[in-house]
Amino acid sequence: MRALRKVGFGLAVLLLVLAVVMGVNTARFGGDAPDRAAESPAPPPIAPDALSRLAGAVRFQTISFEGGRYDPKPFEDFAAYLAASFPRSHATLTRETVAGHSLLYRWEGSDAAAKPILLAAHMDVVPVEAGTEGKWTHPPFAGTVADGYVWGRGAWDDKSAVMAILEAVEKRIVAGWQPERTVYLAFGHDEEVGGGGAQAIAALLKSRGVALDLVLDEGSMVISGVVPGVKPPVAMIGIAEKGFASVELIAGAEGGHSSMPPPPADSAIGRLAAAVGKLTADPFPPRMIAPLAGTLDRTGPAMDLPMRVVLANRWLTEPLVLRTMAGSPAGSASVRTTTAPTIFNAGTKANVLPQSARAVVNHRILPGDTVASVVARDRAVIDDSNVTVRPIAGGRDPSLVSATEGFAFEAVERATRRIFPDAVVAPGLVIAGTDARHYEPVSRAIYRFLPVRTDADELKRFHGTDERIAVADYARAIAFYEAMLDEGTRRAGPAAR
Repeated sequence: MRALRKVGFGLAVLLLVLAVVMGVNTARFGGDAPDRAAESPAPPPIAPDALSRLAGAVRFQTISFEGGRYDPKPFEDFAAYLAASFPRSHATLTRETVAGHSLLYRWEGSDAAAKPILLAAHMDVVPVEAGTEGKWTHPPFAGTVADGYVWGRGAWDDKSAVMAILEAVEKRIVAGWQPERTVYLAFGHDEEVGGGGAQAIAALLKSRGVALDLVLDEGSMVISGVVPGVKPPVAMIGIAEKGFASVELIAGAEGGHSSMPPPPADSAIGRLAAAVGKLTADPFPPRMIAPLAGTLDRTGPAMDLPMRVVLANRWLTEPLVLRTMAGSPAGSASVRTTTAPTIFNAGTKANVLPQSARAVVNHRILPGDTVASVVARDRAVIDDSNVTVRPIAGGRDPSLVSATEGFAFEAVERATRRIFPDAVVAPGLVIAGTDARHYEPVSRAIYRFLPVRTDADELKRFHGTDERIAVADYARAIAFYEAMLDEGTRRAGPAAR
């Protein structure tokens, strides 16, 4: 009995110590989270001419079609439109055309010893799905300004960034301002189909010995109501992006007449269905990666007390956090390499057993995995010599993960706080692809952020019907890129050379 009392006492002491440790960690789990009751500040003023220029940009049908097809004339006309719209910028900066239609600008800095920075965006847009044109409130390439928005394909993704960057540069040149660091502007023409233009720009810069201290491209945004438990908007700065691989599965069998079917395990369709079933039943395990840890560390202090306790003590609660996140599609995309069957083909006639069946499974690859490791795992999970598993050309590994300390990230963070003081600024993972990854040969400090407010409903317009950008958001975007010119070109900083 005495021994049991000692065990009980020891357990009570242990629990007390654990409670104290968790309480101390929670108390320290703070930061500079904004007041959750704060309202969004009013947007800066915007000149009517700036809205007209964005609306005009939308009217150029710079469309990237599948297979890399595009009509060159809209890109040529758009490049001429930029030169006419921003005369001071084109008189001050050098501009060259790369890979056919991508544009590279160079704005000479006053300090030749300081490493340059690069602001990136893309000029191409996705097509409007045939038959949906009549569902748009305003025609998709009319560039209509109405009801507080600029409407049209590209108004958001990503001509808003192209135009806002040039608006900011033009304003600074008119004001007589010159950057300390040299500034490059890189506008790709084919981001929507792989980004060969950005890849060529990066190769050109590398051939010239250029090493960049900071690259900022499109990516995450200022999101409201999407991060569970966080009431303030979250300005998510992407420090990495997922890769992807499409994997082809082909199952073979003898075939024959459907009146004498073999056991399901011996049919092409049965074998293929079993293979796909194995992959979906055995998902990749969830992992805590640096971008997610950064998101939780920055957003956790803005959550209610129970979640703060959990996130402040991830040394103990991490398995619970990962399991909870893996339970939703959005959370799962942040913690694991995802598996999604997307194509299934088999058979030619109702009474004929097919001799082969084909499926395509698409993976979005978490940093830490690779195309090769994903394909190897698929083969191991399927474990069937009658099913061929091979990657489809065009996949890519995840990007490198950029640091959240030092000059580059802090410059983006400071610029973000200047324009969005009510938001929690947090690093994060971009689950889609951007041109940013192509600049890894010339920089290790690559960030993905589009300075636009959005929410779950507005995100549905992304690549969809009624794409638009609020006038207030476009005004903030211009102000943000002006702030980036300030913060990103300062000579001082530990990574200045």
